Amino acid sequence: MSGRKRTLTVFGTRPEAIKLFPLVHALEADRRFDSRVCVSAQHRGMLDQVLQIAGIAPDHDLDLMQPDQTLDGLTAALLIGLGRVMDEERPDWVVVQGDTATAMAGALAAYYRKIPVCHVEAGLRSGNIHHPWPEEVNRKIIGTIAALHCAPTETSAAALRRENVDPATIHVTGNTVIDALHWIVVRVEADPGLAAGLADIEARFAGKRIIGVTSHRRENFGEGMEGIAGAIRRLAARGDVALVLPVHLNPNVRKVMNERLADLDNVALIEPLDYPHFARLIAISTLMLTDSGGVQEEAPALGKPVLVMRETTERPEGVEAGTAKLVGTDADRIVAEAERLLDDEAAYTAMARAHNPFGDGRSAARIADLLAS
Repeated sequence: MSGRKRTLTVFGTRPEAIKLFPLVHALEADRRFDSRVCVSAQHRGMLDQVLQIAGIAPDHDLDLMQPDQTLDGLTAALLIGLGRVMDEERPDWVVVQGDTATAMAGALAAYYRKIPVCHVEAGLRSGNIHHPWPEEVNRKIIGTIAALHCAPTETSAAALRRENVDPATIHVTGNTVIDALHWIVVRVEADPGLAAGLADIEARFAGKRIIGVTSHRRENFGEGMEGIAGAIRRLAARGDVALVLPVHLNPNVRKVMNERLADLDNVALIEPLDYPHFARLIAISTLMLTDSGGVQEEAPALGKPVLVMRETTERPEGVEAGTAKLVGTDADRIVAEAERLLDDEAAYTAMARAHNPFGDGRSAARIADLLAS
């Protein structure tokens, strides 16, 4: 192993796995690195789906997911578990992505051992520590610790400079989610069976414009989720559309969506999708309604407008570029903006053809070169 840098890539949720598997692939294929992977399994089943499709076998699996887990209990377990792995592996770099409890605890455990941290997708800021919660503070903590900040856009890099982060440590790399999306689209084209599970829905809704919906943010639990469900119900009253909603496993989401929408013929409430099927859902949708961060980046890569059902976004580049629009969780606003895109061809085309600011599909290679140097 002489001369090779040992990297420990740490993640625990499905979105992290999607955004990090292109980098893991790049590190594993690069003779400059001895690549190691540790998963916390902060999310279990949804994480495993991505590991399987991406062909990644973790070197360490903490398997920490517990029902009704508290954030402080999870954070304590993460710090202890990840610390033990770092003591065993003694990496030259710890790589974390985004804003989860796993990423924050991974950065903190590395800091306690004076191991430099590479933060993938650095510099995202909403400016409000309660939206998104707790992700905004997780990002700020990682930003204080990281030695290498891989910002997806110049906007993210500028946010870090405003926080007095050393400019020499900030690099605009693009977002690895675009690398991942390009990879999975090629895979599905070569093997359509990977996403064949949506065939029945595509046949059922033939002739209708499909609206893809995802909703799971903690800050939307309660009144916000009710508003989103109300908007879906009103849009479903149109005869020309169908809505497909992979229902998040959290009971705060499931209860509302099942109670409000289960009786509607042109709303498909389905189980959470693995990555190939989710990429397929974006591809067959006319537009996406979401409170997710990643969808704001992924959908524009396939030319799909995004209505963001949140009050703030730490991805303002999409709004500025015209690929996304903030609509909050008020049902009237969601319905009005969705119908504008459905009924105004010029408005739809302007969003669908806007330049995606989040990357060109070569981010992982750039990050690997930064880690090597």
